[in-house]
Amino acid sequence: MDASQEPRWLTDEEMQAWLGLVSVVIRLPAALDRQLQRDAGISHFEYQVLSALSMSRERTIRMGDLADLADGSLSRLSHVVSRLEKRGWVRRTPDPADGRYTLAVLTDDGWDKVAATAPGHVETVRGLVMDPLTRAQIRQLTEIGRRISHAIDPDGSCPTQRFS
Repeated sequence: MDASQEPRWLTDEEMQAWLGLVSVVIRLPAALDRQLQRDAGISHFEYQVLSALSMSRERTIRMGDLADLADGSLSRLSHVVSRLEKRGWVRRTPDPADGRYTLAVLTDDGWDKVAATAPGHVETVRGLVMDPLTRAQIRQLTEIGRRISHAIDPDGSCPTQRFS
């Protein structure tokens, strides 16, 4: 934008929509994290990692791809996977197709942890996000999410699209 151009300030209606979205973006992850910590003793990020592995073919994903799916850095993921390994839920192994890569593998105990944790997590998601909305609003939310995601990532490379 040219310094001489006036910014396109938000209208009152746009400001209310923006503040509502910001509130959700800030407060929803914290609420999900609280529930998972209380009920399962894991963080939301740890659950995202376990869940992504549980939904993948053969419960196995390259670490770099898993970092993308969980929306975290490879360094952060490595620390989390180390904690999950200590609990016996994940193991790392060299990729037999290309030894330069490391695979994260969900163990049977890890599968059991996801299976035990998912019902409470889904109930929290339902209570915080789905239940307050009408079916029409859920469809609108889906479209809103797609449009905002596309504006952020126009080439559609967001790896979470694999699970939607």
